[in-house]
Amino acid sequence: MRILGIDPGSVICGYGIIEVEAGKIILIEYGVIKAKKKEEDFPLRLKEIFGRLTSVIERHLPDESALESVFFSKNVQSLMKLSHARAAAMLASTLREIPVAEYSPREVKKAVTGNGNASKQQVEYMVKSLLKISETHEFFDATDALAVALCHAYRWKQNASPVKNWKDFASRNPERIIKN
Repeated sequence: MRILGIDPGSVICGYGIIEVEAGKIILIEYGVIKAKKKEEDFPLRLKEIFGRLTSVIERHLPDESALESVFFSKNVQSLMKLSHARAAAMLASTLREIPVAEYSPREVKKAVTGNGNASKQQVEYMVKSLLKISETHEFFDATDALAVALCHAYRWKQNASPVKNWKDFASRNPERIIKN
């Protein structure tokens, strides 16, 4: 199963594609869409996000997509712009009949690091460890998008059948066991 993870944003939008196959999770592609750098006009930024995510979808044909949900913000204007960016990202998937799941930032952090209050640096460290990424991306949005995809993959595995104990968990999730 291929999963597109999206960390939506109207300035920078992160995306990442992973594949879950025979208990292994493989990185396919990840990056960011620098919407504001390309277009200053807000409607054109949304068009850029939609167009670039559509290209990613056509290139990799994900089976499912997952987005980070909106969190509370004191700045209503920022929240509105984020909501519009999420809509553009969601539309890119739904127009191709790709199911969309949403996860709160806390759920994503907990799924990847085990701590719902983890920092962006901790999430980045775990994503790089789990997917064997050696480079450090310029923006956390890229690894945040991969974290959303990983969260969806773990949730999908859990729903297949419940984990009975730690030994069962370790045998089902060998990629989550870090060996020193």
